[in-house]
Amino acid sequence: MKETVPPPPADLLPVGRKATLGFRFVRLWAQPLLHLLFRIQVEGREKVPSRGNFIIIANHLGWLDPFLILASFRTEPRVHFLGDTTILRTRRVQWLIVRAVGGYVPVNKQLHGDARLFEHVDHCLQRGGVVALFPEGTTDGTDEGRLLPFKKGFAHWAIDNQVPVVPVALSGTKDLWFRKAVRVIIGEPLQAQDQTVEGLVAQAHASVAALLPAYREPSGPQPLRRWLTHLF
Repeated sequence: MKETVPPPPADLLPVGRKATLGFRFVRLWAQPLLHLLFRIQVEGREKVPSRGNFIIIANHLGWLDPFLILASFRTEPRVHFLGDTTILRTRRVQWLIVRAVGGYVPVNKQLHGDARLFEHVDHCLQRGGVVALFPEGTTDGTDEGRLLPFKKGFAHWAIDNQVPVVPVALSGTKDLWFRKAVRVIIGEPLQAQDQTVEGLVAQAHASVAALLPAYREPSGPQPLRRWLTHLF
């Protein structure tokens, strides 16, 4: 009989501004590895707020996206992702790594409007952490250079905590191969003051759409395409 693992609570992992030693260690070797596998181009780092914390939003094309965001932003304030870690909890080694490294707010996808999730994200922001979200909510139906409608959660958190929203466009991460060029384009922060949820969602969607470059499939060899595209 297959073991059923209960969904993790939103407050399972610690959050805050400071990076854990585990996170620093993983970043130390993971960042050079990413640059070895792919040709990463980051634009707009100077637009990241130099003081205080914020919310990052980006389009979502594949497994590489969160790793690119982690590699493109400073170690502190610490970036936290919302993620469904239910499957990870069945894989003991990977789960031990996640527990040591942190940087996740576990999401129970079976609960819509989970009050504990909202409270824990608020707690993360109030403690000085950065929260990164993919407001399209899925990679199903996403494609290079196109956006799905945004869910509103990020706007609620930004307005409730009065933190800016940093829009990010990712390009080239849908299909991957060895040494493929991928781009991270960081836009001007969007302020939450005097905003409505609907207004901030519309402004954020327009900002990410404006950052997205036209995509053309690169010519030439595509080594390890199937393996790297479906690595996770």
